[in-house]
Amino acid sequence: MNQTPRTLNRILLAVIGLALALAGGLALALAAVPGLSGWWRSTTERAGAAVESVLAATTLPGQRDSWLWIVLALATLLVMLGMIVWIAQQGRGRASTLAADDVDDGGPGSVALSGALAEQALRGALAERTDIVHATVATYEYRGMPGLRVKVLARKGAAPQVLAEQISDQIEALELVLGRQIPVVVSIGASARTRLGRGDRVH
Repeated sequence: MNQTPRTLNRILLAVIGLALALAGGLALALAAVPGLSGWWRSTTERAGAAVESVLAATTLPGQRDSWLWIVLALATLLVMLGMIVWIAQQGRGRASTLAADDVDDGGPGSVALSGALAEQALRGALAERTDIVHATVATYEYRGMPGLRVKVLARKGAAPQVLAEQISDQIEALELVLGRQIPVVVSIGASARTRLGRGDRVH
């Protein structure tokens, strides 16, 4: 339900993982195959000479250093700003208000229900269950409409279908109190030794 850029995250993780894998593979190859050390030394020497040639060709008259260092500094700054924006995008979509209505009594104002109230009520009800190890409830905005995301860690041996039905009953009771239906996503997980399914409830 949140607005985390998952596709961008997966692309960045894939690129970073591939780069680290290539670097690790190269390091292992250099350590395992002695003959590659000569190739690596000659390759780095040629690369160093090429870099020095480029730096010398891009040095302005009367200057000691190449103007490429300025370009590199600006590129680094842009990358830093991009990373800050990327970090700020993570986990977006949290909402503080679960429901709001205008008061039609002739006076100005509106009535708003904090998402924290519904979160605490539902979390308290789930905490009393013996078949649940841990439960988290958070309010998120989904397609412009606030809703709840319920993540449950079930105890070993708990039946996921029964647990999902009972959690749905508790959510329906909460909706009766609120006087409206709200979008709800329920995720049921378990420890590594327990195989449980995942139930989603959205309306």
